[in-house]
Amino acid sequence: MWVKICGMTTPDAIASALEAGADAIGFVFAESPRQLTPEAAAQLARPARGRVRCVAVTRHPGQLALDEMLRVFRPDVLQTDAGELAGLELPGELELLPVVRSGAGTPAQLPVRILFEGPASGSGTASDWSAARRLARRTELVLAGGLDAGNVARAVGTVQPFGVDVSSGVEARPGVKSPLKIMQFVAAARAAVATRPNEDPS
Repeated sequence: MWVKICGMTTPDAIASALEAGADAIGFVFAESPRQLTPEAAAQLARPARGRVRCVAVTRHPGQLALDEMLRVFRPDVLQTDAGELAGLELPGELELLPVVRSGAGTPAQLPVRILFEGPASGSGTASDWSAARRLARRTELVLAGGLDAGNVARAVGTVQPFGVDVSSGVEARPGVKSPLKIMQFVAAARAAVATRPNEDPS
């Protein structure tokens, strides 16, 4: 089970995610209680480089601001809405995590990996698990939206995703992660057994 902890704002949160064995950590550059400058994110990410994937999380990014973020922060992965990618100039080597949202249209050609979440990022609102399950049979789906240590096992069992992503579900207060909740979430996600179906539902 691939696990991403999103919305990093403190060294303690990053240390906890590394200790718990998360695969990726997210740094938010969109408007949010978790929003960082590229300089602040680059500083925070230093202990994590080479140990986990450092993900830049954006929404409606302008090209100039995006270029600055890429230059200063140098993410391993860029996460933004799938429909925005075609209008951006991006380095060919940059790994992408396109976001598909509950209730929005699905891309005609699904990327090999997507993040599926609710209408608003970081809000704690659950995504549509039934729709997510259908998509998880067609691509590597990372499930986000309203997850926490108490429901991630049920989410994994229902959706059978490639991975899970959490932000507000591991916070002590908006924008500040709880190290204990991070540890509990990763442990619960890893304990859940997900078997991807072999059949093609199309």
